Amino acid sequence: MIKVNRSSTIVDQYGRPFTVPDLKEQQTERSALGFLNQTFAGHPSRGLTPSKVARIMQDAEQGNLVDQCELMEDMEEKDGHIFAEMGKRRRSLINVPWSIVPPKGADARATRNAEFVEDLFQNIPDIESIILDMADAIGHGYSNLELEWELVEGYLVPVRVEHRPSSWFMTPQENRNSLRLRNETGMGESLRPFGWISHVHKAKPGYVTRAGLVRVLAWPYLFKNYSVRDLAEFLEIYGLPMRLGKYPSGAGEQEKWTLMQAVVGIGHNAAGIIPDGMDIEFTEAAKGASGPFESMIAFCERTQSKAIIGQTLTSQADGKSSTNALGNVHNEVRMDIRDGDLKQIAATITRDLLYPIAALNLPGINGMRNAPRFVFDTSEPEDMAAYADALPKLVSIGVQVPVSYAHEKLGIPKPENGEAVLRPVADGINQATLATRYQFAALNARLPTPQNTLDEVLNQIPPEQQQLQAEQMLAPLIARIQAGDSYEALQDDLSDLYPDLDVSAIEDTLTRLFFVAETWGRLNA
Repeated sequence: MIKVNRSSTIVDQYGRPFTVPDLKEQQTERSALGFLNQTFAGHPSRGLTPSKVARIMQDAEQGNLVDQCELMEDMEEKDGHIFAEMGKRRRSLINVPWSIVPPKGADARATRNAEFVEDLFQNIPDIESIILDMADAIGHGYSNLELEWELVEGYLVPVRVEHRPSSWFMTPQENRNSLRLRNETGMGESLRPFGWISHVHKAKPGYVTRAGLVRVLAWPYLFKNYSVRDLAEFLEIYGLPMRLGKYPSGAGEQEKWTLMQAVVGIGHNAAGIIPDGMDIEFTEAAKGASGPFESMIAFCERTQSKAIIGQTLTSQADGKSSTNALGNVHNEVRMDIRDGDLKQIAATITRDLLYPIAALNLPGINGMRNAPRFVFDTSEPEDMAAYADALPKLVSIGVQVPVSYAHEKLGIPKPENGEAVLRPVADGINQATLATRYQFAALNARLPTPQNTLDEVLNQIPPEQQQLQAEQMLAPLIARIQAGDSYEALQDDLSDLYPDLDVSAIEDTLTRLFFVAETWGRLNA
């Protein structure tokens, strides 16, 4: 017997005080509910008719959910298209990253509580299977998973999470949004607090009995099966040539029966024997077309796709209307549905799993208001190429872009303390040059700034002397320009104007100056 090692009275996820029961024993293990494990599906899809579908749905509205739940299971097992589309919608949920975060406006204590609950949460086996089982509510309208708790290193955590068939539950007439376990009294038994993950999924508005897709999918499933049956009969009748057996007058019953067996058998075996004097003729089958049946089947499958994943292009591309732009629009619709499913599942996990873990193991957790939250990261990384082009341009004109914004939009995690990060490498700079650059950077702190150095050199030359030297050097060139010499004539006369000018020395000096400028610039950029 496992009891919580704290006060026996606690507030449940709905704010109601209750006495915590023994959490080791699951509620369905009690003898009063043992009959649930001995019940088997009635497969209401057998002999399904419009009147039968209407009766099943009416019974569900009155609280008897057994046939409606079993009909959904039958449809998914028998209809490959429903199975595929429901599988797409469910599987799209299990690969989305998730995290446990403190409540809004959390202080340091609430942040520590969230980290503690996340550590305990890691002990729960296979969270992906839990999410997949919860997604069963998309079809049925609800999904219930029963919890079994154990002490692990002194803390109570769920060690077993089992999906229970939807047909095990009912709704009382006085509260059609309340799910109860079926029992022999017909009134149902309330679900034990902290014993269940009870997920109600609103695929459509309404009471829980009408919230699932089963009520939408039942009709196209029914009409599609009529068309599949009719198509099979059509192929059986019109797919083979008509076989006529002719017997002579005066033939006895035994001879007629022998001919009939030959006519039937030759269609399947392509061989047979008949008495002498009898004939078998093959005539062309009556004209017919399978198109109407196939059109009806395709119409029903498109309706199913629209109901389940909101569109048809990702499941039934026809090669005509399947453009890339239209495909992107349809995929966005599918992502909207996925994000809506995830938000509903995250809210249920927060209420029925995270809060019980926190309330049973942490002091001061007395309601959902200060409990950690389970969230899915449904944000999609932005186009890096577009942002790499846009952000530098925006920054260059003065737009102040927070670093956190760029990390969030591009889906790039921020580096932690001391973590190595990538750095830019200029074109034409190899790793050896890059290493040398960082060696210069290490010395930069001990060197004067380039502007101070230039200022000190220039200050050593009096301004009057600088002006005089410039005027003396440029005077001959200015005189020629004022005389109207052309650009080509000035180029030819440069050697006459400055006979002592060493061009190679100037080139060498400029090369050295550019190298120094480049080095100072890279060290101080």
